[in-house]
Amino acid sequence: MKAWRGVAIGLLLLLLAGVPWYGSDLLVQVGINTLLLAVLAQGWNIIGGYAGYASFGNSVFYGLGSYGVAIAMVQGSLPFGVGLAFGVVLALLFAVVLGLPVLRLRGHYFAIATLALAQVMTAIVSNVEIAGRNVGLVMPPLNNDPLFFELALALLALTTASIWWLTRSRFGFGLIAIRENEEAAAMMGVNTTLYKVLAFALSGVFSALAGGIHAYWITFLDPDSAFDISLNVKMIIMAVFGGPGTVLGPVVGAFTLSAISELLSSTITSYAGLFFGAVVVAAVVLMPRGLADLARRLRRSGWRYFVDNLKAHRL
Repeated sequence: MKAWRGVAIGLLLLLLAGVPWYGSDLLVQVGINTLLLAVLAQGWNIIGGYAGYASFGNSVFYGLGSYGVAIAMVQGSLPFGVGLAFGVVLALLFAVVLGLPVLRLRGHYFAIATLALAQVMTAIVSNVEIAGRNVGLVMPPLNNDPLFFELALALLALTTASIWWLTRSRFGFGLIAIRENEEAAAMMGVNTTLYKVLAFALSGVFSALAGGIHAYWITFLDPDSAFDISLNVKMIIMAVFGGPGTVLGPVVGAFTLSAISELLSSTITSYAGLFFGAVVVAAVVLMPRGLADLARRLRRSGWRYFVDNLKAHRL
């Protein structure tokens, strides 16, 4: 069964890798956005799905990765690869320096603290000369959508492989223990502070890489778009919709919701947001643990799964 699953994933990767050659320009552009959102959802999955800390600060990592590329290329005339590395370094420094105090908070206190980080970073970057202040930075254009598509796909494959490794490592088991009962995990010898900071940093690395690729793709960057909190909301919704704490759940959630969003935008543009919100609400009520849990439960209990969830919400 596992061998067939590996073959299926390999074939899917080959199919996706060929999209720039057989797909339309619009499909490639939509694909780049979808792949990068899937990376962000997977990055959030590390800290939110496995460690159980619902972070609203991953958009900061995305913004730091974007500005790392923009500053390196515009102000330093350095290659794109150097900019990506610079963005990752910024994200790691941010994760360690601010992760140590912020990760001591729990529940809604942690969520509120991370939510404020994006606003703080927007204000800081808006007053930094090297970052272009409020005006932003314009990078040299590279009209090569197939290249960005393959970069985004490779990054998603790397991120998903890291999640797979996480589920089979002592580090991953430690994060799951923290999610289930942090006090008990500490009593069992898990260095909870170290594990949480490492999870925050690893989550930040993938978010920063996605931000760097996206910044060079669109070539323009400003503080409001780089640290947009709505992006963080999207990655959380996609991870939760697909199944947090699973290897492929966030990817499935990102692909499914992106497809729904594009379909609604092209057919009923005036009410696309309303219908998209209704789909998300219905999903949370009917399958609160995501599509991954739905696939398992339907085989066991069938349609009673939905009935039980409705009763649990007192509907």
